[in-house]
Amino acid sequence: MHAATQHSQGTIAAASEASSCEVIPLRAAAGGRPKSPPATMSAPRQFKIKGITREGKAFRPSDWAERLAGALSSFRPGGTGINAHIGYSPYCMPRVVGGVKCVIVSEALRGVEPMAMDFVMNFARDNHLVVSEIQPDEDLS
Repeated sequence: MHAATQHSQGTIAAASEASSCEVIPLRAAAGGRPKSPPATMSAPRQFKIKGITREGKAFRPSDWAERLAGALSSFRPGGTGINAHIGYSPYCMPRVVGGVKCVIVSEALRGVEPMAMDFVMNFARDNHLVVSEIQPDEDLS
């Protein structure tokens, strides 16, 4: 048996001769930050980026949400495969909430690619967009 085998979820299982296994989280290449916690822990937070600036103006261009989500469409759970189709990533989706264009982004994106999560949040900050954490009871219709 090999000393270590790579797991598709971003961990390495180190196996001893006694066939016990210890799961060791991999560190992300950029900044040495660890990947997101396993699914057994609390659910990843979600954020709503509204197409309204902190100054109260509508953000332009009008298709900003689709463009931003489209740029991150390749970041998916398990990567892409033979059954992959064109569409948005489940971690970053455009949505209209209360009549306002928004992007809903999951913190789970950081587990797939930390720099992608940083890109989205920096985009919101640099463009003075309103960002809020989505609460479990929040209505997103």
